[in-house]
Amino acid sequence: MKIVLPVAGNGLRLRPFTENVPKCLLPVAGKTILDWIVEKSLELKPSETIFITGYKAEVVDQFLTKRSAWGKTRTVLQSNPQGLGEAVSLALPFVDDDEPVLIILGDTLFEADLSILNDVDQNVLYTYKVEDPRRFGVAVTDSTGCIKRLVEKPQEFISDEAIVGIYYIKDPKVLKESLKYLMDNNIRTKNEFQLTDALEMMIEKGCRFRTAPVSKWLDCGLAETLLETNAHVLKGYDNSSSVNLPGVKLVAPCHIGKNVKIVNSTIGPNVSVGDGCVVENSTLKNAVLWDGVKVEGRTLDNVIVHE
Repeated sequence: MKIVLPVAGNGLRLRPFTENVPKCLLPVAGKTILDWIVEKSLELKPSETIFITGYKAEVVDQFLTKRSAWGKTRTVLQSNPQGLGEAVSLALPFVDDDEPVLIILGDTLFEADLSILNDVDQNVLYTYKVEDPRRFGVAVTDSTGCIKRLVEKPQEFISDEAIVGIYYIKDPKVLKESLKYLMDNNIRTKNEFQLTDALEMMIEKGCRFRTAPVSKWLDCGLAETLLETNAHVLKGYDNSSSVNLPGVKLVAPCHIGKNVKIVNSTIGPNVSVGDGCVVENSTLKNAVLWDGVKVEGRTLDNVIVHE
């Protein structure tokens, strides 16, 4: 199996935090978004992880040089982004026709069982049940759980299973053919080559798809949702009880990085303090501090501090 991670987006909705780094490298609960995604996918023992880069591609390249534990990796540049379908097509020349591929969008976190992919005999789309399907692309299934069709933002209720951006393709040859057909014939949706259109073509050709559940879908697309995701992830990644900082009050959950200096302050709840930070005479809650940040004499709540 190969893993494909499209991470070419420019993260405009997260400015100014994405002015110098791509969205996938923003910190959440002591790690980058990309760390959380890749470390979970490594449970599947992929033969290679392919990153589709674009915005700030050189920053991702540099980051990957520090992640040798991830095994074989490759970056492919999407120099003229024309949609997710085009992004995925750039990785497929490096995927054999009989080698399954797992595509995971590189800008959201999730809680889901990926181990089921070791034993499935068909394609799998992970979905999350939502209250208002009109905002999402959804999978329509039959009584056996097989996907009959995919519908983008249905205005009438046909399914509450939103497609979350985790796609396991057992038939990569047919996906290659479908994407090639879309691009050769300039078939676009909203002026882009859409992966969903190619998946719908695969279903029409007889490829079998089923859904698998995501128990938690964690958005990182806006500053406020990134802070909410940080708070949720910290529940399982709190290290406050193991940190000894005399004169400092730590309110769980929070994550304290390495080589920090914290004096006469209250930290937490829901605070991530990056490596090398200095915090003095301050109160912080619901906050993310990037590496090397200095905070002095401040009360901060619901903020991301990046410089």
